[in-house]
Amino acid sequence: MLTAVRVLLFRPPVLAPALALAAFLPTRQPIVSWPSEDPLDSIWEEPVDLPSANLFDGPWGSDRAPDPDAPFTLLRATAGRNRAGVLVTDPYGREWDVRASMRDAGADAPAEVVVSRVLSAVGYHQPPVYFLPSFTVDDGQSSGASARTHPGGRFRLHTPPLKDMGSWSWRRNPFVGTQPHQGLLAILLLFDSTDLKDSNNALYRLSLEGEVEHWYVVRDLGTALGHRGRSGSRDDDAARYEQSRFIAGLKNGFVEFANRSAHPELFQQCIRPDDVRWAGGRLAQLSDRQWHDAFRAGGYVADVADRFIRKIRLNIEDAQHVGAAEGP
Repeated sequence: MLTAVRVLLFRPPVLAPALALAAFLPTRQPIVSWPSEDPLDSIWEEPVDLPSANLFDGPWGSDRAPDPDAPFTLLRATAGRNRAGVLVTDPYGREWDVRASMRDAGADAPAEVVVSRVLSAVGYHQPPVYFLPSFTVDDGQSSGASARTHPGGRFRLHTPPLKDMGSWSWRRNPFVGTQPHQGLLAILLLFDSTDLKDSNNALYRLSLEGEVEHWYVVRDLGTALGHRGRSGSRDDDAARYEQSRFIAGLKNGFVEFANRSAHPELFQQCIRPDDVRWAGGRLAQLSDRQWHDAFRAGGYVADVADRFIRKIRLNIEDAQHVGAAEGP
């Protein structure tokens, strides 16, 4: 059933004339829980053909990507700590959540797109996410004259089959202790993701042709790859990532991580070496072309992408060998 649903979901959209959409979205829902019988493929599925995965366009394809030349219409501004964003529609009536940094426009958006592409490739669900280096917005006050070009950012499409039901908890969900759950945390730590709070997780209800599924998604991924939610260039982020440590050692049969997240209870003394090796083995299957495509999708220039990829490869090697007799 899941495969048939996905085929329908990922069809190119039928583009309609611009629609009159509501000027606001509901506020973020609280943490919710679904019954424990949710199947494992609600959080992870074995990739069908990982070596052929398209990490530039992502699983939703180029047909759903935002048009970089289209004028967008402002619905409302959104705000967050050290970040700003807007809710916009494009000429086809599609609604986009655009997120950028207030002080260094788009600084966290590239990392989010890269990590999203990789998670999708290795089997974790992700919503449609893209990056534009710039875009034009009309605030609707005076047609044409009010259009302005802004620095770009992460574009997340609101697509009707996926309904955001609220956040899900890292510590209270049906998959705690399973290899895909532990492997997901290991992958995020490999990318030096530090903002591992529940509010960054989204529980989606997928509804198509009377079929209903649930997707447990880690959605807000920008605080990774050396980005820490502050101003700076991508070279700065690359340097921080290059200098970061991934695995610190082993203790009591568990992997000790060097990550400085405010939520160490999620990963210290609870992830075993075989879970980390499982995650590393999946990432190791991605080719250099796929890694570079993921970074291209986030708007990284080639030389900066090379620096990140070299460090990622070193982390993957550590993940694959953790727990061996000679140590990580």
